[in-house]
Amino acid sequence: MAEAILGSLDVIKKVRVSDDGISIAEEQLLKTRLPMEIDSGAAVENLATAEDWRKALSRVVPAVVVLRTTACRAFDTEPAGSGYATGFIVDKKRGIILTNRHVVKPGPIVAEAVFLNREEIPVHPLYRDPVHDFGFLHFDPGAVQFLEYEEIPFAPEAASVGLEIRVVGNDSGEKVSILSGTIARLDRDAPPYKRDGYNDFNTFYMQAASGTKGGSSGSPVIDCKGCAVALNAGSKTAGASAYFLPLERVVRALKFFQEDILESSLSKNSWQPVHIPRGTLQMTLMHKGFDETRRLGLKRETEQMVRQASPSTETGMLVVDSVVPGGPSHKLLEPGDVLVLVNGEVVTQFLRLEVLLDDNVGKHIDIELERGGATITVTLLIQDLHSITPNFFLEVSGGVVHPLSYQQARNFRFTCGLVYVADPGYMLSRAGVPKHAIIKKLAGEETSVLDDFIAVYSKLSRGARVPLEFLTYVDRHRSKSVLVTVDRHEWYAPPQLYVRDDSTGLWNVKPAISTTSAFSLSLFGSSNGEQQQLLSTYDNISTKEGSTVSVVNGVEKSCEGEATGSSGESVQASDAPIIESETKRRRVNNLLGGDGLANTDGTSDHFEHNIADNEVAEETVTIPASSASTAEHVIEPTLVMMEVHIPPSAMLDGVHAQHFFGTGVIVHHSQSLGLVAVDRNTVAISVSDVMLSFAAYPIEIPAEVVFLHPVHNFALVAYDPAALGSAGAAAVRAATLLSEPPLSRGDAVYLVGLNRSLQATSRKSVVTNPSVALNVGAADCPRYRAMNMEVIEVDTDFGHSFSGVLADELGRVQALWASFSTQWHFCAHLEHHWGEAGFYSFTNSFWIVH
Repeated sequence: MAEAILGSLDVIKKVRVSDDGISIAEEQLLKTRLPMEIDSGAAVENLATAEDWRKALSRVVPAVVVLRTTACRAFDTEPAGSGYATGFIVDKKRGIILTNRHVVKPGPIVAEAVFLNREEIPVHPLYRDPVHDFGFLHFDPGAVQFLEYEEIPFAPEAASVGLEIRVVGNDSGEKVSILSGTIARLDRDAPPYKRDGYNDFNTFYMQAASGTKGGSSGSPVIDCKGCAVALNAGSKTAGASAYFLPLERVVRALKFFQEDILESSLSKNSWQPVHIPRGTLQMTLMHKGFDETRRLGLKRETEQMVRQASPSTETGMLVVDSVVPGGPSHKLLEPGDVLVLVNGEVVTQFLRLEVLLDDNVGKHIDIELERGGATITVTLLIQDLHSITPNFFLEVSGGVVHPLSYQQARNFRFTCGLVYVADPGYMLSRAGVPKHAIIKKLAGEETSVLDDFIAVYSKLSRGARVPLEFLTYVDRHRSKSVLVTVDRHEWYAPPQLYVRDDSTGLWNVKPAISTTSAFSLSLFGSSNGEQQQLLSTYDNISTKEGSTVSVVNGVEKSCEGEATGSSGESVQASDAPIIESETKRRRVNNLLGGDGLANTDGTSDHFEHNIADNEVAEETVTIPASSASTAEHVIEPTLVMMEVHIPPSAMLDGVHAQHFFGTGVIVHHSQSLGLVAVDRNTVAISVSDVMLSFAAYPIEIPAEVVFLHPVHNFALVAYDPAALGSAGAAAVRAATLLSEPPLSRGDAVYLVGLNRSLQATSRKSVVTNPSVALNVGAADCPRYRAMNMEVIEVDTDFGHSFSGVLADELGRVQALWASFSTQWHFCAHLEHHWGEAGFYSFTNSFWIVH
């Protein structure tokens, strides 16, 4: 073989090149001397001189454009984001640019083309193929005023092994790069890109070692005549291999536009939509060699018949690799089936099969195959590929939901058309619904299609908490259930439906829910009304001069049965958590009544006694014998666990995260209003969704941020006591704020807080410095930082995850143990650090009173 190649090269050197080409005799000699695997035509093309390439490139380069694209929404296989790529003009009069599908993207985009002379003009999507990696963009030819260019003609038949090519494009963002290579393969499998993203299939790719990288997607692969023989699509990151898409189906699609669209109509940025027939059986095929098909059970006589009916260069047959559930091939075809005849014709190539499918959409097709040595004939209905490729989506709370496309159904092995989460957005991500999830139920109702999801969602009101059931492709056999909270605030627009308009390339938007639905009525109904009433109540609080708003809960001086050690510190028994939970359960049962039901009249004598006219009252608290401290049991009913979510659209003022946890203390509790004090590392900004979980009563209710101190590290959050019910309102109480006397060095204090299980924990410590000047360094971006504060230091390091209050042994709050956020620079990376310190409760008592 090596001698044959060297002999061929000697012949090539002796060939006389003229304007008319080489003589017939010399060409025949080349064909007889070249190896069978290499087409002699490719060798002839490689005789092109540097001048030939210069002339070809001078025509090609002005027709190549840099594409800057921004995907406005996540959709189907593509996330939201921006990038750059390459395209080239294939129809100058109509203004059509060819590029890759993953550049055009299936969803809404904003794109512009930058020409060689730096003219920038907007482009709009014209077409994107549902399967193969090509698409068309449209531009106004009249907008290009200062550049002379020509369209690049197609020559897919010129592609052959050994053909010398050039790849012209925006490789690595260099605007114009010209990479050389030689086509090495014409029958490479389509390269797999992503497990959960776009992948081409059911086609061959070409391969060459041209070393293309990012930005060259959509570049023309040209020969020495300046004709495009393929479309650059991808490359191997760890090598020089590049992969090119054949142009046969691209030429077919372009002809539909050239035949059905007038030149004048495209120049107006509006055209008559063109339907390009595309058929599918919802199956993935692989081309396997004859040796592999024999192992799959192919009969010898069948192989002999296929070889005789196929070209001598044929090396294999098409084999079923996978079938999409619910498709035309489901339960009729199986992986490993070898295709023999399609409508009585031997088909061994992807291109011929695709021609048969595209030309017979909506019709039945007969397929003869062999499965394990047995001959089977099936009749399948060719489905319209566009019918299982979504062209609309629902935007709800910043998330994108649409029917599951054929691309993702093939990746995930799900049925097409299911409710698919392309982007969870705020509401779904807050509930723990991941990207690529399949929603099965909402509020207990089946949601098999998107219309079902919209119908169920329209029945919900703002602030409603309903169950949602979903599946993921990584754990497809187990459904997961979460609680979804419908947005109480108008952080995002009401649900909207976006539909693609193929006559303009734009996406039209319309409301997804009617104005008479429960969701639409709740926009101006009880949720907003209750919120305004709550804020109005907070604004109109009035108290007598010299009185405190918070309820003072007295405690019994003598605490019998408390176990103490030799140092006087409280000692917690090993079974204290069990006893503590039993004590809390008994307290709740007592509030609910002996039968476990709350009072039907909606009142509670105990609750009324404590909050009537905001007067100071005292209550006797019984401390169990196994209690860790009196302070812990007195403070526990005043503590809440606060969960804060910040919508991505409101990430303002340098907020470094979207989700926060922290412990707050109730400082006011009445029939009309409850107030919780918390640090500003838990409630960073007012645009937040706050949920309160009470240590004294098993309930979770929403709250509103009503005050953020501009300098000091605390905030006030208001809640509606009516949401607790009579039993919950009676169990919850406000803390006693002890502002005098101030703490001194050596004073014993109890740090009381909550863990994630809403169990109160306490630790005893000693004040080492009651007035330390706080110094929080400035961050890189403008953000809140505590200033002009004196904080309290204690002799025990409680860790940055523990927050609560500092109280005396009787449970009176002397200071808040808060979290302070700052930013550290460590090894050129930014780290957010949380420090803990206490500050006096009278710092915020003034704001509570006034």
